[in-house]
Amino acid sequence: MAEQGGPADLSTKGAYVSGGKEFQRDTNYITTRITADGRDGYPVEPGRYRLVVARACPWANRAIIVRRLLGLEDVLSMGICGPTHDRRSWTFDLDPGGVDPVLGIERIQDAYFARFPGYERGITVPAIVDVPTGQVVTNDYPQITLDLSTQWKQFHRPGAPDLYPEHLRAEIDEVAHRVFTEVNNGVYRCGFAGSQRAYELAYQRLFTALDWLTERLTNQRYLVGDTITEADVRLFTTLARFDPVYHGHFKCNREKLTEMPVLWAYARDLFQTPGFGDTIDFDHIKKHYYVVHTDINPTQIVPSGPDLANWLDPHGRESLGGRPFGDGTPPGPPIPSEVVPAAHGPLGDASRR
Repeated sequence: MAEQGGPADLSTKGAYVSGGKEFQRDTNYITTRITADGRDGYPVEPGRYRLVVARACPWANRAIIVRRLLGLEDVLSMGICGPTHDRRSWTFDLDPGGVDPVLGIERIQDAYFARFPGYERGITVPAIVDVPTGQVVTNDYPQITLDLSTQWKQFHRPGAPDLYPEHLRAEIDEVAHRVFTEVNNGVYRCGFAGSQRAYELAYQRLFTALDWLTERLTNQRYLVGDTITEADVRLFTTLARFDPVYHGHFKCNREKLTEMPVLWAYARDLFQTPGFGDTIDFDHIKKHYYVVHTDINPTQIVPSGPDLANWLDPHGRESLGGRPFGDGTPPGPPIPSEVVPAAHGPLGDASRR
């Protein structure tokens, strides 16, 4: 969800740290919604929209996971940007000719400008684009996943889990809010802190929240209730990036995830659940953070470590009970065009050493 500058700036270098200041995330997104009743002018329609993501981005990763768990691949296509971007926007450099085959554009910025000429806010992923007009509909990432669960229900696969059950929504919202402010965004407040004091405050808040999560998850398998919910999706994408990126690159180094037994087992449990680990591209994750954030990694050297094969170690969380998909079933394998290359996963990482 990196935010880029104006169209004249072609540099790959980004400025993410404001000297002497605490990191403040711009959360003013395009709040247009795609709904069953089309209240904002964009009704849910199979094949009409394209979800644009980058596997490197934790915020986009949430949408990838939810779309896959709900089985929406056949009704909502997905365009995948490469792991790095310039200051204008994410680019489709993974596609032949560097052009998205459905939208016919080289960068997601073009879809933003098609609806909002000269759009001055962050050109972010995930974003959903209206294919017939080529215009961005929304980049409001927290609402996107909730709407996939609630507004697209008619098109969920048979056996799709209920990730946002009505009777648990208040608790899910409460937990997800703390996860966002203290953990999802907390790692960025550490990494992009503009002063020692701002960093230390952010560091304390982050690990206080991780300790709270450890306590919460010690005797229950999932964050809310006995099944996977939206809250677990939101925490997982940060945990998956913790040791490869946040521990070193963002100085979140009180402990590695692998040194926090409860959270490490919880993260492995989800990683080994269909729909979670099979969306994680460690190669893209490391390239994005270490190459793009040149103000905190000016050499752009991408670390070789850490060892990632241990993501596949037994987690033992089954002993806590719980039913990952409730009364539903796991999703099938990813569609061929969306399979993460084996070399970018835990086993591929291990084979390189």
